[in-house]
Amino acid sequence: MGNLSTENAAHNRIAGLLDAGSFVEIGGAVTARTTDFNMQEKETPADGVVTGYGVIDGNLVYVYSQDSTVLNGAIGEMHAKKIAAIYDMALKMGAPVIGMIDCAGLRLQEATDALEAFGKLYQKQAMASGVIPQITAVFGTCGGGAAVIPAMTDFTFMETKKGKLFINSPNAIPGNTVEKCNNASAVFQSEQTGSVDATGTEPEILAEIRSLVCMLPCNNEDDTSYEECLDDLNRRCTDIAGAAEDGAVMLSIISDSNIFFETKRNYAKDMVTGFVKLNGMTVGAVANRSKVYNADAEVEMEFDGSLSADGAAKAADFVAFCDAFNIPVLTLTNVSGYTASEYDEKHLAKAVARLTYAFANATVPKVNVITGKAYGSAYVAMNSKSTGADMVYAWPSSQIGMMDASLAAKIMYAGQEPDVIREKTAEYRELQSSPISAARHGYVDTIIEPEDTRKYVIGAFEMLFTKREERPVKKHGTV
Repeated sequence: MGNLSTENAAHNRIAGLLDAGSFVEIGGAVTARTTDFNMQEKETPADGVVTGYGVIDGNLVYVYSQDSTVLNGAIGEMHAKKIAAIYDMALKMGAPVIGMIDCAGLRLQEATDALEAFGKLYQKQAMASGVIPQITAVFGTCGGGAAVIPAMTDFTFMETKKGKLFINSPNAIPGNTVEKCNNASAVFQSEQTGSVDATGTEPEILAEIRSLVCMLPCNNEDDTSYEECLDDLNRRCTDIAGAAEDGAVMLSIISDSNIFFETKRNYAKDMVTGFVKLNGMTVGAVANRSKVYNADAEVEMEFDGSLSADGAAKAADFVAFCDAFNIPVLTLTNVSGYTASEYDEKHLAKAVARLTYAFANATVPKVNVITGKAYGSAYVAMNSKSTGADMVYAWPSSQIGMMDASLAAKIMYAGQEPDVIREKTAEYRELQSSPISAARHGYVDTIIEPEDTRKYVIGAFEMLFTKREERPVKKHGTV
């Protein structure tokens, strides 16, 4: 077993991440081989990165942890090759790769050798994408080309105070300063760019990664993400209707023992993505949100219930990950239309196209529960029956159609008396926007009571467990 130093942060992070005594170091004797600029006179133990393997709750994982005490953790030729070698082993064994980043960028003394090895690392990440889960944690500096490394992985965590993630540092951006916009900060990267799934202290991040690994399959063929369910499969969710405006709360309510791991939790909060457990099985979840409640059930943030560009893009990436790793997808739909703003108008069409494609292209079991409004093509994009949902449920209070019934009546009967508008509103609601109407047309499979949501979705995923679905033969889509 590797010797874990009590003084070395790189080793300490590995020790905090893995099961006690499970780490085996690989390539510990490797050092830099360049002699340019008198590099042979400098000590480069392990060439600035500790690599090896171990287990998390019994699950095999491969890890690398950069050592900032060696040339500030700068990435040289052998440094990058060691990480690439870990990827090779992980791909052969079908196990996740976890990287802990703390580096000063590329090693200038090695120039093209470092660039070549760096490029090979990118290639390994590309080959591993969709085959094994990739997770990174930024504990120190991660700038320039190094910032592409976490961007190519599936999940990224960032230490709140010391973590710095950027392509261009704040002062390198014309007209900007750190005080004006600290684009390298954990707050900026988690809230504005969506590059980071969660932030926190070092111990918090290591604990989060352990939790995440235990929910994910080890690769795209084998699935170890099942565990015994100690929760009642028929448990009635008596308080779920009151939480209909916050998808995160609803997902927590229906999940086994209220387990919910939220991804990109500080970004595009009008859309919720994350993993729940249903009868011991990991399920990817996507939910609209119009209100954000804190632990004290107080409203922290409000949205208008529409589908935003950032929310759609966030959900599209998440669904694509779930499909790649054969993780079923649950959707809780409550959307009133599209967000109207200059920013969204610039990005919405493409983002919604990506979301629609992600759901339509996914061959995993897909279940949709309409909990509130389901209006227009925004509803169609949210895993509707027409775009491939296997089972669609709706609460009795849900509203499904082109738009709000009163607005539709005003448009169709413009200029009519208020009494006529009221009468036609009720008629439109009955004929066109009620869940019963949608069920009569086959767009909703079953109307369920809110408190029975957990029971029905568990039953649906059990029924869909052996689902097989083919797609047209092609290299890949282009959406």
